[in-house]
Amino acid sequence: MSPRNGTASAGPIRVDLQIVADMVEAGSRVLDVGCGDGALLDWLVHNKGVDGRGMELSQAGVNACVTRGLSVVQGDADLDLRIYPADAFDYVILSQTLQATRDPKGVLVELARIAPRAVVSFPNFAYWRVRWQLLSQGRMPVTKGLPASWYETANIHQCTIRDFALLCEELGIAIERGVSIERGGHARPFRVPPNAWINWTCELGVFLLNRK
Repeated sequence: MSPRNGTASAGPIRVDLQIVADMVEAGSRVLDVGCGDGALLDWLVHNKGVDGRGMELSQAGVNACVTRGLSVVQGDADLDLRIYPADAFDYVILSQTLQATRDPKGVLVELARIAPRAVVSFPNFAYWRVRWQLLSQGRMPVTKGLPASWYETANIHQCTIRDFALLCEELGIAIERGVSIERGGHARPFRVPPNAWINWTCELGVFLLNRK
């Protein structure tokens, strides 16, 4: 049962979304940017009693969220985060969306302004299967984490775990916790800064960020 409204708990969610959810404190104020169909936000509302809001670019996603009874607006992370006041939330979530933004650096700055903590996940372009496809085939890789061909992908700013860690350092954003999701959905915490092995084995990275 939900600790806030007594409604039934939401069902299971994907491994990466569960890791994101585990990084969010119960009862906190949360903004989920790029919330898709609202699966994560719905789970957080019903299982951790958060005061949840969402922003989603696609109208289909917004409609799916509204059907779940969620408070979600249509918006673009590159343009519309600035409308939120500083410290409007306790957490901002950006799940597998950073690489699809036009200005990832600017988006991270906005996340740090809107909330003292952010949870960010993205596919690691240094993952060994990605490297192997580039080396052996000479083509842009297609993997479980990067399923679309280069000419139709929404991912326009691919990065590695190390790239992300260095950008956070440049922006004065602390990485409080990192989790590597590896082949088969195995999740493994790792130390920050990440070492070369994590940059090789991690397919999807999940980070809890803390504004310094």
